[in-house]
Amino acid sequence: MATHPKTPTTTTTTTTTSSANAFSLLSNAWRHDIQLMRDRATSFRNLAISFDPPPPPQNPADMDFVRNLRLRLPATSEGSGARRIQKWRLPPPTATAMCSSRIRMGLVNIKDAIVAEVEDTDGIWGFEGDNSKREEKDWEPIQKLKTKFKEFEKNNEFVEKFKSSLKLIYKEPEESKEVPPLDVPELLAYFVKQSSPFLDQLGVRRDFRDKIVESLYSKSKNQLVLRSLSSGESSIIGNGNVNDELDLRIASVLQSTGHRYNGEPWTDHTKHDPSENKRHLAIVTTTSLPWMTGTSVNPLFRAAYLSKSANQKITLMVPWLCTSDQQLVYPDNITFSLPEQQEVYIHNWLEERIGFKADFKICFYPGKFSKERRSIIPAGDTSQFIPSRDADIAILEEPEHLNWYHHGRRWTDKFNHVVGVVHTNYLEYIKREKNGPLQAFLVKHINNLVTRAHCHKVLRLSAATQDLPRSVICNVHGVNPKFLKIGEKIAADKELGQKAFTKGAYFLGKMVWAKGYKELIDLLAKHKSDLDGFKLDVFGNGEDANEVQSMAKRFDLNINFQKGRDHADDSLHGYKVFINPSISDVLCTATAEALAMGKFVVCADHPSNEFFRTFPNCLTYKTSEDFVAKVKEALENEPQLLSPEQRYQLSWDAATQRFLEYSELDRVLNTQDDTANSKTHNGQKRIAKSVSMPNLTEMVDGGIAFAHYCFNGSEFLRLCTGALPGTRNYDKQQAQDLHLLPPQVQNPIYGW
Repeated sequence: MATHPKTPTTTTTTTTTSSANAFSLLSNAWRHDIQLMRDRATSFRNLAISFDPPPPPQNPADMDFVRNLRLRLPATSEGSGARRIQKWRLPPPTATAMCSSRIRMGLVNIKDAIVAEVEDTDGIWGFEGDNSKREEKDWEPIQKLKTKFKEFEKNNEFVEKFKSSLKLIYKEPEESKEVPPLDVPELLAYFVKQSSPFLDQLGVRRDFRDKIVESLYSKSKNQLVLRSLSSGESSIIGNGNVNDELDLRIASVLQSTGHRYNGEPWTDHTKHDPSENKRHLAIVTTTSLPWMTGTSVNPLFRAAYLSKSANQKITLMVPWLCTSDQQLVYPDNITFSLPEQQEVYIHNWLEERIGFKADFKICFYPGKFSKERRSIIPAGDTSQFIPSRDADIAILEEPEHLNWYHHGRRWTDKFNHVVGVVHTNYLEYIKREKNGPLQAFLVKHINNLVTRAHCHKVLRLSAATQDLPRSVICNVHGVNPKFLKIGEKIAADKELGQKAFTKGAYFLGKMVWAKGYKELIDLLAKHKSDLDGFKLDVFGNGEDANEVQSMAKRFDLNINFQKGRDHADDSLHGYKVFINPSISDVLCTATAEALAMGKFVVCADHPSNEFFRTFPNCLTYKTSEDFVAKVKEALENEPQLLSPEQRYQLSWDAATQRFLEYSELDRVLNTQDDTANSKTHNGQKRIAKSVSMPNLTEMVDGGIAFAHYCFNGSEFLRLCTGALPGTRNYDKQQAQDLHLLPPQVQNPIYGW
């Protein structure tokens, strides 16, 4: 049976019909999916709108701002929309194309249209500008959910704490301005500044060293200032102290590198926390009443007047002597069997003279009296008798004396601030002994080392003392208020026309050669004929009393020696002239007391009397002939009355203010109030020098303290340098008197 082939027209029609049916089925499926997506979006939008409150009324200004953004929306022009529709449109069927090729070509056109659309529009949603700055617009329901999550985070305390803890764990690196590196002159200046411990021992003057540092740093400083002005940035370099500016400069460079300095190996970081309401001041001295000496009386008055402030607690530490030493030291055979008895005696003596009740504590540390040195040597570690909770500020009266044989903790490690007050010119005393110049040379360097290692600040009462590291000169002593009252009474008698002074000249002081007795006898013997008829009364007790009186008799001097007595005794009020030829004193307390009582004072033109020169009744002499002239002038004239300002300068109130200022305690005591302001300065972040930079000076000082501790740990080396036997630790009797642990228990390594 013959088979008839199909004609071309029939085949083309069938193919076109099949393609149209396939495309219709596909378009129906897409239309159904798109409708489902629209319904799903409408349900999400309605759900989000149900959670939100009604929108607030729109502000016209806000609407204008949004219009001005001019975002580029894709496919907004008619031409662009027509081109996209054209890309998606399938080509019309032709009679010459095959069915399979038509379908393949349609799919290829769809792919090309999608790719071309993405390339032309740079994405469906976009903003004008670089691709890295474009943000994809969130779907509106997603934005609603994000807003809900943000509100949940703000109102939930747990989430906030969790986020803050994460910020503490990971901190973004702070943007820091570029700090110029150190140049050679700055490095040399800092090296010279940090080499001060060695230069002090070599005898290089401090002002000469400062000039070298200033000359090296000045050029670099000017360049830094010009650089900061040209860049418009503020500079940390100011017009203050060169040493401070150099420290800040080094600290800024180290801080820019991320360096942090945590101290030396021997540094003790467990100190008293000054954040408490009250600060603790411990005043440690080398002598105590009833021994009437400057280091007994002046620290006692200092403690009393510092205790007038309610913001600080005061503790006065004095040495406790055994009965045998008390008999050698205390006058009139006064002895105490218990520390409590001596404490009552000290408080009673003080309150009789100051006129108010001083609220401070007295505690004792063990000590031993040295007959050769005529002083009390501490036994054991003096700092251990101050609890760590009270170890805040220490005031060391005679810091070199307290630390010659100190074998214990470093004072600056235990206390936040340590101030030393130099009372005695030990070098002048030592030069009078056998091999004095050699001993004075050694003691000078030892004093430098121990004060540098144990003090933050040193106060020298006058320029007569040794120039010590970190020291300033200031008279921080006043006179007993009783002497000012005597002076006021004498002034009142003068105004009434009464004769206040009925006696001539006198001298009062401990009868030892170093207190000016040698100079006094030499002056009177040399000008015996010039001072014909001159009579001098001398009051004092001491180890050299017999020798002094014998020499005065040998020269046949008109001197009347009497026993020592209190300068405020009624028998001394009638004297008009006080003579003090001593050049070994640092600041003679008796001279200040005589001026307060309105008397004439004849004294040597010496650095120890610099403070008294401003008073009109102080007559200083330079030569022996000048001494004779000043004595005659004083005997022939009447003293001037002191003004209220001059009386105030002699008072302990003024001395306490000077002490707080020059010791920097006024700044230290106000540290807590300034804590909030210490972080910023002129809008800039302050640099903490103590944390940000290593300090060569502190490292050297710590090394000196450690070496000194090891040296004093050897009993043999202590005895070679003149220490008393058994002063490395206190003995059993002192432990029993002060209710301390036995020495074998307190220091088992050395005791067993």
